[in-house]
Amino acid sequence: MPALHIPTAEVFEPLLKPARYKGAKGGRGSGKSHFFAGLLVEDSVREPGDFGEGLRSVCIREVLKDLKDSAKLLIEDKLAQYRLGAADGFKVYRDVIQTPKDGLIIFKGMQDYSAESIKSLEGFGRAWIEEAQTLKVRSLSLLRPTIRRERSEIWASWNPRRRQDAIDDFLVAHKPEDSEVVTANWQDNPWFPEVLEKERLHDLANYPERYGHIWGGEYATIYEGAYFATLLAEAKEKGRIGVVAADPLLPLRAFIDIGGAGASADAFTIWIVQWVGQQIRVLDYYESRGQVLAFHVNWLRKNGYQDAILYLPHDGVATNNITGKRYEDHLREAGFKVEPPIKNQGRGAAMMRVEALRRLGPQLWFNESTTEPGREALGFYHERKDEARNIGLGPDHDWSSHAADSLGLMAIAYEDPERAASFNKKIDYPDFGYV
Repeated sequence: MPALHIPTAEVFEPLLKPARYKGAKGGRGSGKSHFFAGLLVEDSVREPGDFGEGLRSVCIREVLKDLKDSAKLLIEDKLAQYRLGAADGFKVYRDVIQTPKDGLIIFKGMQDYSAESIKSLEGFGRAWIEEAQTLKVRSLSLLRPTIRRERSEIWASWNPRRRQDAIDDFLVAHKPEDSEVVTANWQDNPWFPEVLEKERLHDLANYPERYGHIWGGEYATIYEGAYFATLLAEAKEKGRIGVVAADPLLPLRAFIDIGGAGASADAFTIWIVQWVGQQIRVLDYYESRGQVLAFHVNWLRKNGYQDAILYLPHDGVATNNITGKRYEDHLREAGFKVEPPIKNQGRGAAMMRVEALRRLGPQLWFNESTTEPGREALGFYHERKDEARNIGLGPDHDWSSHAADSLGLMAIAYEDPERAASFNKKIDYPDFGYV
C-alpha cells in the first residue's frame, strides 16, 4: 500500500493526536468535512496494524434519508485523490465502503436507532457525527456509551447554531477530559476556493444578518426572515450591542409577559429597560417556565430591581390560578410600583408590537452579556407560514414569542422622556419691555 501524504491545515493539527472526542466547529468553507474524511481514510489504513483487524467506522447524522446527504461521496473522492482502491483493501459498494482487513465504513441516521439496535455499533472504533448541530440529546446519550472499543474515538463537525444544542453543551460548555475541539473558518483554509470567495463576498454585502453564522461560525442569533433581523443586525453593526450601564438617577422599568405556573405553562419573561434621553437602554433579560410568581419576584429583588416600575400586559388583571388574586395586586403587595396593565390592542396586537419595536430600533442599546438569551429569541421570532400556499399567517407563537411580546410591550408603552416632560407645560416668555 502506498504511503499516505495528506496535507493538513494548521488549524486541524491538534486533532491528529489521539483523543476520545474530537470536534471541529466553524463556518462554511473551513474544510472541516474534508479534514475528517481524510483522517477517516488514514485511520482505516493505519489501524489494522494496531488492532490486527480492520477498523469499523460509522458516519452519523441525526436524520439520514438518502446516502447522497452523507459523507460517502466525499470519502470516495478522498480515496480517488490518494489513489487507493481494491488492491489496497478499499472497495466501494452502494451503501458501505470496505476498508483493509475486512474493516468497513457505514452511514447511518441516529433517528433510526433504538436503545437496543444501537448495540450493533459496539465494536466500532470511529464515529463521525456530520452536521452535529442537529444531533439531539437522546442521540448523543445513546451513541457515547456504545462506541466503547479500546482507543475508540467520536468525532463531530458542525456549524454552531445555538448554545443549547446538544453538541455545544457537551463539547463546548461542558468539555470532557480527553477531548480536543478546534474552531475553523474560511480564513483557516489555505485551499479556500475562488468560487466560495465570491459566495462569501456576496453574502457579506447582501445578507449581513446571516453572514456571521454562515461564514464566521457564530451562533445563529438571527433567523433569516425574522421580524427583528434587520434591527439586530444594525444594532450590532453600529456598536449598540456591548457594555451598556444604567443611569443611577433615572428609574428602571420592567416589562413583563405573563406565563403562568405548571409544566405546560408558557414562558414568563422580563426585560429591564431604562429610558435615557433618546436612548432606550435594554439592560437585562429574564425567562423561566412553570414557576410560581414568587420565583420571578425573587429574581427582581436578587438582581437589584426591587424599585423598578413594572409594566404588565392586559392579562395582568387576570387572576392567578393558584391564589385567585390578580397579578398586579400580588406585585403591589410585594412592594413593587405597578403601572395599570396595558389594554388589549385587539386583533393584530402582535403585529402592532412588532411595528412599534421596529420603529424604535435605532434607539435600542443592548447590554450584551445579560440580554443574549433575549436577543436570541428576538432574532428567531418570525412569521408562521402556510408552505403549501406560500402565504403568511401572522407571528408564530413559539418559544421566541414571549421575549418578543414583553419587549414589544415596552415599545407600546414607550414615551419620549423629553416630550413627556414638556407636554402641556406652560411657556413663560421673558418681558423685554417692548412688543
